[in-house]
Amino acid sequence: MSGLRALLLWLALTWPICVFPAPPELLLANLYRDGLDPAHYLVSEKLDGVRAYWDGHQLLSRAGHPIAAPAWFVAGLPGQPLDGELWIGRGQFERLSGIVRKAEPLDADWRDVRYMIFELPGADGSFAERAQRIAALVRAANVPWLREIPQFAAVDRNKLQKMLADVLAGGGEGLMLHRADAPYETGRSDTLLKLKPWLDAEGVVVAHLPGKGKYAGMLGAVRLRLPDGREFNLGTGFSDDQRRDPPPLGATVTYRYRELTSRGLPRFASFLRVRDE
Repeated sequence: MSGLRALLLWLALTWPICVFPAPPELLLANLYRDGLDPAHYLVSEKLDGVRAYWDGHQLLSRAGHPIAAPAWFVAGLPGQPLDGELWIGRGQFERLSGIVRKAEPLDADWRDVRYMIFELPGADGSFAERAQRIAALVRAANVPWLREIPQFAAVDRNKLQKMLADVLAGGGEGLMLHRADAPYETGRSDTLLKLKPWLDAEGVVVAHLPGKGKYAGMLGAVRLRLPDGREFNLGTGFSDDQRRDPPPLGATVTYRYRELTSRGLPRFASFLRVRDE
């Protein structure tokens, strides 16, 4: 075998391993639906942060990419797996994303970041029991950047809607409901539900469409491919800076929408953010 062919074969065998890390198996939320009884769930605020999995040694994104956090930040974390959100505060996602994406972490920026824990991957017991253990772990770690996400009983639908209204009035984006009696599991499940006034979903950028009028010379819209293969144009929600430097081809972006059309495509869709890998 020639040297070139041997190199090409080696790249073919190793490239997927090098480029596509295995994402951690995590619990993913379904949407809350009218008619579900919230009495079986514990409720917390849905934080507008960056999902982060701690495997006991390093922080990983939802896609399995290492997150470059300062040594002092990870040194304060327990030696067992954790699942949570890196978070600064309500309405601070863009700033947080810029901090987390840096290959070389800046201590001054990370002093504002909190690791907000909502699950103990692989742990025994019900979620209500795991929530108590999370609070105990946080107290034992005794570092200001490690926090638990408070969990509350919803009791009934009226109280749930009051909780949602209070979070929205304070600038939050919604609620998460986690079945109190659930053992730990992974994958998408009704064990975990999100409740928001807007729905959100993701698509992959497959084309940039040019702008017109005041957006001439900039992005007009991105063409998004949905997980089922269908495509649609997303043209609202972009800042002027984002129109000048749009999400790259192949990027996964999150958009929000009110409802679906009769063809199952999002209605009133608006760009939200590029998904952090």
